[in-house]
Amino acid sequence: MKHLLSLEKLPRADFEKILRAAAVFKRERGHHKTQPLAGQTWALMFSKSSTRTRVSFEVGIHELGGRPMFLNANDIQLGRGEPIKDTARVLGRMIHGAVIRTFAQSDVEEFARFSGVPTINALTDDEHPCQIIADIFTFQEKRGPIAGKTVAFIGDGACNVANSWIWMAAKFGFELRIAAPKKFQPSAALLKRAGGKISVSNDIQATAKGADLLYTDVWISMGKEAEAKERIKILTGYQINQSLVNLAKPGALVMHCLPAYRGKEIDDATLEANADTIFEEAENRLHVQKAILNWVVS
Repeated sequence: MKHLLSLEKLPRADFEKILRAAAVFKRERGHHKTQPLAGQTWALMFSKSSTRTRVSFEVGIHELGGRPMFLNANDIQLGRGEPIKDTARVLGRMIHGAVIRTFAQSDVEEFARFSGVPTINALTDDEHPCQIIADIFTFQEKRGPIAGKTVAFIGDGACNVANSWIWMAAKFGFELRIAAPKKFQPSAALLKRAGGKISVSNDIQATAKGADLLYTDVWISMGKEAEAKERIKILTGYQINQSLVNLAKPGALVMHCLPAYRGKEIDDATLEANADTIFEEAENRLHVQKAILNWVVS
């Protein structure tokens, strides 16, 4: 049985299968030759709010022939303290697969272990695997293989999105530069485990210079709202704007996983100048989610 729980644990060959399938699903949308989820019901268990992840998975499951069932954690017994392993053993007898968006990485892994159904990590505090697969798909669709290219991540370098880029750097052979204040830099232990060509500094200009891709995420991730004032104070200045874009390679892409807080991690003018890329990146979540769903049941 296949799961997508962590980018760390999958070989590049599996990611390549997903990326190839995503291209086919995008090209053949509305004319799929097979419906791999026909007759299946998939639970979407979300403890964190969502737009792109929820909609892309609900639409994707439907278009692959399945029935999505959205379960807010507060609407089921998880919200009253039922252990995740008990919920998993109940749902595993009724559903065919689960997509989980929650706080603890251990919850997704425990659900997979006890449910006996394919399980997909739709975001935890540690990783956002589906997002980064879609990001790589988007880059390669527009610029060719990401191997040998330079990705510059600007902002909170210790968030789940940055972590996910870290895991993919070695697997796909690209250089990853992270510009973040000391407090928001990834741990040395994570960098050592991941390997690859990764550099971390607080020098935003040096990080952006000659990059093929400038990437950012929100400064205040879900669950960090209590730290908002401190985070804004420390991260102010770690913004993608036109002066930073000018330092990157000519034709460099600018991407954001959304939602964007204009005037903070990216300014309004730069987002609008790169809106075609950023919103196609969002659309590609659908095609990649379908490819992931197809992969876990194949």
